Parts: sequence; C-alpha cells; structure tokens
Amino acid sequence: MARGRIRAKLRKSHLYSFCLFRSSGSGGQSIGGPGFSRTVYCNEPQVLNQKPYRSNIISTTKYNFFSFLPKALYEQFHRVANLYFLGCAIASLTPLSPFSPVSMIAPLAFVVGLSMAKEGLEDWRRFMQDREVNSRKVHVHNEEGGFGKKTWEDVRVGDVVKVEKDQFFPADLLLLSSNYEDGICYVETMNLDGETNLKAKKALEATLGLDEDDDFNNFKGIIKCEDPNPSLYTFVGNLEYEGKVYAIDPTQILLRDSKLRNTEFVYGVVIFTGHDSKVMQNSTRSPSKRSRVEKKMDYIIYVLFSVLLVISLISSFGFAVEIKYSMPVWWFMRPQDADEYYSPKKPVISGLSHMVTALMLYGYLIPISLYVSIEVVKVLQATFINQDIQMYDEDTGIPAQARTSNLNEELGQVDTILSDKTGTLTCNQMDFLKCSIAGIPYGVSPSEVELAAAQQMANDQEDQGELKNLVASKKEKAHKSPIKGFNFEDNRLMNGNWLKEPTAARIMLFCQILAVCHTAIPELNEETGNYTYEAESPDEGSFLVAARELGFEFFQRTQSSVFVREMYTASGKPIEREYKILNVLEFTSKRKRMTVIVRDEEGQILLLCKGADSIIFDRLSKDGKLYLEDTTRHLNDYGEAGLRTLALAYRKLEESEYTAWNNEFQKAKTSIGADRDAMLENAADMMERDLFLVGATAVEDKLQKGVPQCIDKLAQAGLKLWVLTGDKMETAINIGFACSLLRQGMKQICITESGSEDKQEVKEDILKQITNGLEMIKQENDPHAAFALIIDGKTLAYALEDDMKLKFLGLAVECASVICCRVSPKQKALVTRLVKQGTGKTTLAIGDGANDVGMIQEADIGVGISGVEGMQAVMASDFSVSQFRFLERLLVVHGHWCYKRIAQMICYFFYKNIAFGLTLFYFEAFTGFSGQSVYDDWYMLLFNVVLTSLPVMSLGVFEQDVSSEVCLEFPAVYQQGPRNLFFDWYRILGWMGNGLLCSLIIFFINIIILYDQAFRAEGQTADLAVLGTTMFTCIVWSLNCQIALTMSHFTWIQHVTIWGSIAAWYIFLLIYGALSPRISGDAYQILVEALAPAPIYWQTTLLATIACTLPYMAHIAYQRCFEPEDHHIIQEIKYYRKDVEDQHMWTRERSKARQKTKIGFTARVDAKIRQVRAKLNKKQ
Repeated sequence: MARGRIRAKLRKSHLYSFCLFRSSGSGGQSIGGPGFSRTVYCNEPQVLNQKPYRSNIISTTKYNFFSFLPKALYEQFHRVANLYFLGCAIASLTPLSPFSPVSMIAPLAFVVGLSMAKEGLEDWRRFMQDREVNSRKVHVHNEEGGFGKKTWEDVRVGDVVKVEKDQFFPADLLLLSSNYEDGICYVETMNLDGETNLKAKKALEATLGLDEDDDFNNFKGIIKCEDPNPSLYTFVGNLEYEGKVYAIDPTQILLRDSKLRNTEFVYGVVIFTGHDSKVMQNSTRSPSKRSRVEKKMDYIIYVLFSVLLVISLISSFGFAVEIKYSMPVWWFMRPQDADEYYSPKKPVISGLSHMVTALMLYGYLIPISLYVSIEVVKVLQATFINQDIQMYDEDTGIPAQARTSNLNEELGQVDTILSDKTGTLTCNQMDFLKCSIAGIPYGVSPSEVELAAAQQMANDQEDQGELKNLVASKKEKAHKSPIKGFNFEDNRLMNGNWLKEPTAARIMLFCQILAVCHTAIPELNEETGNYTYEAESPDEGSFLVAARELGFEFFQRTQSSVFVREMYTASGKPIEREYKILNVLEFTSKRKRMTVIVRDEEGQILLLCKGADSIIFDRLSKDGKLYLEDTTRHLNDYGEAGLRTLALAYRKLEESEYTAWNNEFQKAKTSIGADRDAMLENAADMMERDLFLVGATAVEDKLQKGVPQCIDKLAQAGLKLWVLTGDKMETAINIGFACSLLRQGMKQICITESGSEDKQEVKEDILKQITNGLEMIKQENDPHAAFALIIDGKTLAYALEDDMKLKFLGLAVECASVICCRVSPKQKALVTRLVKQGTGKTTLAIGDGANDVGMIQEADIGVGISGVEGMQAVMASDFSVSQFRFLERLLVVHGHWCYKRIAQMICYFFYKNIAFGLTLFYFEAFTGFSGQSVYDDWYMLLFNVVLTSLPVMSLGVFEQDVSSEVCLEFPAVYQQGPRNLFFDWYRILGWMGNGLLCSLIIFFINIIILYDQAFRAEGQTADLAVLGTTMFTCIVWSLNCQIALTMSHFTWIQHVTIWGSIAAWYIFLLIYGALSPRISGDAYQILVEALAPAPIYWQTTLLATIACTLPYMAHIAYQRCFEPEDHHIIQEIKYYRKDVEDQHMWTRERSKARQKTKIGFTARVDAKIRQVRAKLNKKQ
C-alpha cells in the first residue's frame, strides 16, 4: 500500500530533476540499427547463455602467462643494438667466434633479462591490481530467488545486482530503485573523471516498486540499447517492462568504478560488463613519446654501426690479403692442412668468413648496456622528482609526480609552453565578487587584477602616497572575508538591506535564480550548522554561497523539488519555500546556458535561466531588454577586472504553453536514433526564448600562488608562453595583465573575424590582419618594442586551415606573448601540433581539466595539474604537479639537471666503448688481422656490466653542474638545453675523438713498452696475457679518471662507484687468478705472480692514465680561461666565495645571467627603468 502511494505521489508530481531528459511510459521505439544492436534480457540467464557477451573479467596487463616470453623478447629485440648482439651471440657458437660463447651470451642475457624483469615486474603489479578488482564481491540475484555474493568476474549481462553504500559498481548498470522512496541515489565519479562532487541519479518511475529482495523473483524485462562505446555522458536505450516501453537516459545509468554515496543501497541490472563498460572503453593508452636525445642516440648508434662495418671490411680485406700472400710461407701455420676459413686458395671465402669474426670482435664499439643503464638512471631521476620537497604542496598534500621517466631530459629542452588558464594559471576556486541587478552594480571588493592595476598606477605616479594608501586599504578589504566562495562586500545588499532598495523585487528574483537554477546537492555541516554544496562546477557553488549569504539558503533537494529558506522577509520571520522542478535543461559547452522550469507555491510556472551573456542577450524579448545597456556596460567592466561573468534571465509560462511544449519535448525524448540529441536541442531552444533580463554575476578565479613570479622566471630562462583558454577575450587579456604576460606599452595585435556570412571574405580579412601584423613588427624600429597576439576561437578556426596556418604561426612566433581565447579542446590540440611541427622545437602543454587532455597528449611533454576540475589531465600527462608555480623548479632545476646528466652520460658511454673497442682493432691489425683478441673473455664480459657501468650511472643520477638555488638565481643557464649545447654533433664527435685518442695512447704505450722490454726481474718479456691485462688495467684507470674529471659535483656515492670500480678490477684479478687454470687459463695467478711484482706494470698504468687524461684537462682549462660557459663562471664564483664576499659582483652576474625577455615582471620593471631614463635624458 505504501509503495502504491509513493508511486501515485510521484506520478502526480511529474517531477524529474537533474537532466534534460525524462522517461515516459509510452512512445518508445525499438532499436536495431548500426550502433544500437544490444539486447539485454533482465534476470534471465538462460536466455543470455544463447547470446553471450563479454565476461566481467578485466585485464590491463600487457602480457599473459603464454605471451610474456615471445612478446617481451620481441620488444627487446626490436632495438637494433640488441638484435645485433643476438646475431653475435649466435655466431659465437661457431668456429668463427674470437670469443667463448659465454662472453657474448652472458652480457646480452643480463641486459635483456634485466629489461624483461622490469617489464615483467610492472606487468605483475598490473595483474595483481586486476586480480584484486576481479575478486571483489557483490550481491547478485540467483535462481533460488534470493541475493548471494559473487565475485565481480562472475557477474554477467542481465544479472540483477544489489550494491550497498560506499561500494563500487561492478559493471555498467541500469538503476532500478534505491532505499529512497523517489528512487534517487548519489554517485561519486572520481575514478571516472576525477570530480569529487556527488552526482544524483534517478530510477525510472516504472521500477520504483522493486525496492526489496523478494520483488525480483518474477522481474523480467528487455533492454535494447546502444552498443559499447566510450562516451561517459550519453546513453540511448529503451526498457520494455510490463508491456510498456520506457526511454532510458544517462541519469539512470550507474557506471562501473563509480561509488555509491549517501545511499544505503540500490538495485540495478547489468548492461555492459568488463571491457565493454564505458570506463574500460575509455582506457586508451597515452601516445608513445620519445625524447629528442633518445632519437638522436639512435643516429649515433647508426654512425657507430657504420664505423663497425668499415673497420670490419678493412679487417676482412687485410685478412684475405694475408691469407693469399703470407699464409703460403708461414710454415708454422701448416697451410697444406688449412680448412676453408684459412685457405690460401680461397682468399675471398676466407675474407668473408673473417668478416663475421670482425663484426663480433669489434662489437664493443656498440654499448650493449647503454639502454638498460639509461632506463635505470631515468627511473632514479624520476624518483628524485617525486621526492622533491620543494614541489610538495602542503595545502593539498600532493607531490610532483613523474608519470613516465622516458622524457626526463626533454624537460631541459623546452622552448614553448602552452598553458590553460582556468585552474592552471588561476585557482579554479571561485569567489562571488560583484553583481549587476536591474542595471545597478553591486560589490565594492577589488579583484586581483584591479589591485595589480592600482599598484601599477601608484608606481607610475610621482606622488605615490595617496594611491599607495588606496591599494593598501583595498588589499585589506580583499583579504577580509573568511567565507570560502564569497568575497562580496556591499552594505546595500547584505544583512537584508536589499529590502530597502527600490528594485527589491528584482533583487529577490535574482537571488531566487541563484538558489534554484542548479543541480547541486546540499550537505549539512553538523559542526558549524551551515550547509555546504556538492556542485558540478566551482561557479555554481559560489552562486549558492552568495544566495545563502544574501538570505536565500538552499537546504534540501528531492527528486521533485528544491527547498529554499528565505531569511529576510517583510514579516521578519524566515520562510521555507518549495519549488517543484518540472524540467532541467543542463549546461553544456555547446549550449552555454542552463535552464530550470519550476512551479512555485502559488502555482506559477517559471523558467529560470543563466548562461553566457552573448547567448542570453540574443534570447531576450523586446520588453526584456530594459537593463541591457547598463548590464552590458557592467559586464565589460567586470571583464576588464578579470572576472568571469554570467547573465541571469527569467520568463513566466502559461500552463497551456508549458503543456504544449512538454508534449513536443517528450516526443523528442522518446525518439531513438542519431538525431535524438538534435531534436531535444531544438525543443529546448523553442522554450528558451523571449526572456527578461534580471542581471549578471561576476566571480573571480584567483591567480594561483606564485604564478606571476613563475612566469617571470620562465621568461628569464628564455621560454615562450602561450595561453589557450575558453574564456572570453576581455577576461583573458586582464588575466594576462595580472600575471605580466601583458603590460602597458605592449602593442596588442587582435585578430577577429569580420562577421560576414561569406566564408571566403572572412578568410581574406583574417589573412589581411595577419599580414598587417607581420608588417607592423617588421617596421618597428624600437628594439625594446613588444607585441602580443590575441585571437579568438572563431578566428582561430580559419587561421588553422592549411593555407593560412604557417602565416599565423609566423606572426605568433614574432610576438612576445600569444593568447588564444574561446578555444575548444580540439583547437587547443591543433594549436599545440602547429607549434610543435611548425617550429620543430620542444613544446610543453600544461592544464588541469578534461578539455586539456588533447593538447597534453599532443605536446612533446604533457604536464597535468591536480586541480579542482578533476584528474583526467593528470591521467593523460607525463608529469603532474599540484600548482603552476612548481613548473619553474620542474624545468629550470630538474629539467636542466636531467638533460645535462643524460647528455653527458650518453657521450661518455660512446667515449668509453670507442676507447676500448678500437684497441681490439689495433691489436688485430698488429697481429696480421688474425682475429685474435688481446683480452681475456672474462675481462670483456665485465667491462660494460661491472667495471665501467656504476660510475656512469652515478653521473646520470647525481651530477650537478650548479646547485638548485643557483639554477633559479641564474635562469639563463637553462638555455643550454634548448640550444642543445651538451648533445650537439660537435660535442658528440668531440667525445668520440677523445675515445679514439685514448685508444691510440693506451695501445701504443703498452705495445712500445712491453713489446720487447724485459717485464720481470729475471728478464722475461711480456706474453699475451700480461699485455692484455696491463692494457685492460690502463683502460679501467683512464676511463674512471676521465669520468671523475667530467663530474662537477661529488658525493660519497660517486667516490664509491669510481674508485670502487677500480678496486673491483684488482679484486677480480685476485679471485680469477686464484681459480683453477682450467677456468682462469693464462690468467692463473697473473696479478700475484706476474703483474704486481713488476714495477713496469704500475709505471705503464700511471703513464697511460696521465697521457689519456691530459688532452681533456687541457681542453677544459682552455675553455674555462678563454671560452667559459655560464656554469663555469658560476662554479668559480662559488669556489672563491665571491657570492658571499662581493655581493655587488654577485648581483651584477645574476642580472647578466637572464635571457632578454619582453614578458614577466622583470620586463615590466625594465620598461619602467627605460621610461625613467628617457625622462631624465629629456630634462638634461
């Protein structure tokens, strides 16, 4: 009986909240066309078994038990270097190999195995996460008529499930009912879109009676709906139940991985499972990105492969010559018994076979451990970024995060930053600041832009006293309000004083629109007694706080009504009013407005609307424009103050008019097909006409802490900044002034469309504006002149077309700052692609919202901000920070360090492998291209893996040319990255040349000294084992001393890795020499009995080490004395403590060490200094 009353009550009310759409009991159409073919038989598993859909098991792993080995091996041998070493390892099993198989196979197995282990570990973690999710339990209706627990992986399409409070939904469900009598429930979608505000969902009226377990014993129904797709916010389908068809819309859909909140339980039927669910349909991988350094490294490897091929050809040619002409007279080689590999009769075949030997012998030119070493180093670098306390936000508790370590060095090469505005430069925490009601402006609190303007005016005046006092008083007022979201101050409206205003009726209507026209959910704070609001946007939350503070407190919502408590009335007593919600036409980026249709307590139907001024003004009736002129003027003033504005309007509806429209609206709603949304939009558009303007709101999206200082520092580091925002031009311009992207005296080039309907005419006009802008810049004679380009989204659509985009880019790069207004997410991505491809330089995109994902993924580096708008930008990003200001440290400090570390590390890798590998070539040439290796196989095995790997990794992780403080004080040092000073071909070839020189020095010193010189006291000369071991000792010492000279910053770790590697060589010789001669061979007791007692061994090592390091020492001495780089000067200043003892010199050097910039606070100061100097010159 109670249930019947509830259903009757709901049918009587005809109230449906939170959505543009509403279900109906009739009129639905069946679905069967392309994209709409899914049929779900509710609570009928035997039918579903005949048409199986995907299971509810989810897997985010890259591999499975059977595919791991083949897939992982394919990934590893996709790299050219690893493929080459695989060929060498296979060839080592043949008689052509100069080494034992273990010396070729072991390093490859170690490197590939380590990389595969890393891949396997990461995938195992994903597997365990999937297993935890698939093993969650949920109550599912069973054939016995009750609800029993099942794991998520056992849930099937058509199952009826019962989800309880604070549980996640196991699949995409159709909401049938909840513990609330009106079938409403509250859902947290943070896992889907990052938004923490709760969203309300409502069940169909027809299924509200299914609110107990026993009600589902005879429940049957058929759902016909769209096929699986990734759209989180749309759903098209019908429910056939009890002989009727009901339209299903997104408000009845509960998505997998969202959580049930503030609701005891809900019942739902499964529509999409597993990878068919919308959240899994959205789980696309981010595009693969590689840094410029890594791409260039591939070319270096190709160069080394070419060198390897050339010297192998030389070796094989030399071998063939020796075989043909010398072999017949070498009786000790027994030429008459030679096989085909050493046959004087077949020198060509012998030469070709020796080619294989040479390719293996000289393979040490290619650093086999380079890739794995770089991976390890980058992971450790990313760990330091994650642990940097200076990028930890204490307010939110969120640290910086390197979500990928592949692009660490790319942070040090950024040329252009493309930034969102709202939530990135600004806080996305709105404060209600000003409003215009009935043509009268209210609100005296200044915005940050007004404060900055007043401060600038005070600074520009000779008599600054009065203005500075004004600024101080304004600042005091600005920081006075303790109410979050409300910084409004005007005694005419506060404390009920609005009742005394001549336009009190309009003020009341204004506040009612704020309190009723929304989709927020109130929550009572039991400690304070005040209501807080879970709103879909910060703007909406600030409107509700403003309405509350002005005396209209929204305190309750049901499916059918909202309740508002009016604190200030003519009687002096608070009154609670109920507004029956008939329809909600939600805000979308396309509509740019939101409308609610309500019935008040007197039975009057009201249409309440808020939206963008350009949209609302076009929909006003002739009689509704009474306040249009004054409101427009106020909106312009608010825009100049950097405030976000919305216009408010209303309309009274007759019962017959609403009924007729609602019938049309329901027909559009219950239609199924591709044109359904268009029909709904047309129906909504019919009603949102002939409005009466009430007023406008102005909320402030405050600049984030430290944004102007960060922009100034980035500009001094030589970076360019573009702002891409959806805000209107006036707001974006004023935010530009507030953060010093724009300044007084900067010439603005504003490109706008003419408004003509002829597209070709519009394009020609825009092209003319671009051409005129370029001419203006070319004709400017003042070297200090600065230009700013400002363009809106409509114009940008033309500017990005193929025949115009390069000219637009040419103008943009000539301007000091670029601001693109009213741009769509797609346009953000297109602009980013244009800058990346057009300039060929590194781009970084930073944003905090879902609308920024496109440009974040398109840019070379994507940075997401953990902001109010959600986590979608962070999830799509390569790096994340909690505040824009942390970008300064991420780039100027970590970016500079990582770039220089990786560049030096790679250069050193190639240096050491060339220095080592070429000694093999020299020795082979010296021995008649015999293919004989001078080194023991175990020496070569340990060279890359142990003896030289740790020092170079410590260089890549801990090296600092200057400290973090100095990086920030001398931002111009950052330009070493964009200019690629440490990884250009000059530097790379220089290191390769140094490796060539070292190889020559080591080889010839050892050959000259040990060739026929008595090695021991008894007069014995050195044999092959002694020569090879001595030469290898010289290599170990020379390479490790070289890296010590390369480092600028030492910790105990560097000392341990460098000197420990040298010590490890001697320890190895002791242990290896102590093993049985079957294992150690000619190296048996070689250190104890042969090398250590021989002074010539130590002398040769010392001489070769000094000779190898002298050229590099001479080079750096010359460079520091005659061509010093920025960090050299800073290092010497710090070493001689001039920064402490001579502050004047330190300040002078700091002022020099910044890029000449035309944006930022420093540029504004420089312009002021030039202005003062010009005045002084005129007086003189």
